Amino acid sequence: MHTDGPHPAARPPYARSVRADEARPQAEEARPAVREPNARSARDGEAPSAVRPESARPVRAGEARPAPRAGTSRPVVQRASVRGQILDALRTALVAGELAPGEVYSAPALGERFGVSATPVREAMQQLALEGAVEVVPNRGFRVVERGTRELAELAEIRGLIEVPVMLRLARTVPAARWAELRPLAEATVRAASSGCRATYAESDRSFHRAVLALAGNAQLVRIADDLHRRAQWPLVGGPVSRGRADLVADAAEHTALLDALIAEDLVVVQALVQEHFTGAS
Repeated sequence: MHTDGPHPAARPPYARSVRADEARPQAEEARPAVREPNARSARDGEAPSAVRPESARPVRAGEARPAPRAGTSRPVVQRASVRGQILDALRTALVAGELAPGEVYSAPALGERFGVSATPVREAMQQLALEGAVEVVPNRGFRVVERGTRELAELAEIRGLIEVPVMLRLARTVPAARWAELRPLAEATVRAASSGCRATYAESDRSFHRAVLALAGNAQLVRIADDLHRRAQWPLVGGPVSRGRADLVADAAEHTALLDALIAEDLVVVQALVQEHFTGAS
């Protein structure tokens, strides 16, 4: 039977009543609603048990995004980090003589040694090939470059041409207090030399020289000099023990003696020590 009153089904959708569990305080209505991962309703087209990844949750202003959970996809930076760690490990093995000059090493074999796949090892070896430490052997791997005393002498000459003038200029311009700040680095080279570990000393030696050259304020100079210094630390064909503990200790002692002369502003002694430090390197 027809009536003049509205039929219940004709009520506009916005006129529906609000359930008690939907009521919210006015303060919460002004804040954007953020549903928890397990709070999805059937209106989203998903089962209530579906879990939204934590990284997909909106981040409020000033809130740090949480770290990805275990099992989630890793960011690309992790790949680069592994490659960098393998590169450092290979450089250490090279200086320590664990990678012998003239020998060929395959990426899968080295990857098994370091507990990683062959891919980051191959990428790290490609970088060492660019630096001149190894050469690519097609279908076999990478051969450690054989170096002789002539190449080492050439590197020492180039380093002297670059670093000696800079150090002498710094000796005339840098105050004694700044040189005194480098004392811990010089003492670290003495401890590393006393250990007899070539790889440990190589890193501390470069750290000291980088700190000295950094006082010039020329980042390109520091980068180029550090690359030459690294090349000079590679082992010779004669074997990894071409420089024994006594040689390392004597080299490290020159660092502390140089600092003493720089702090005392004795330019004559500084020039003599700097010249000896490069021409006497072997």
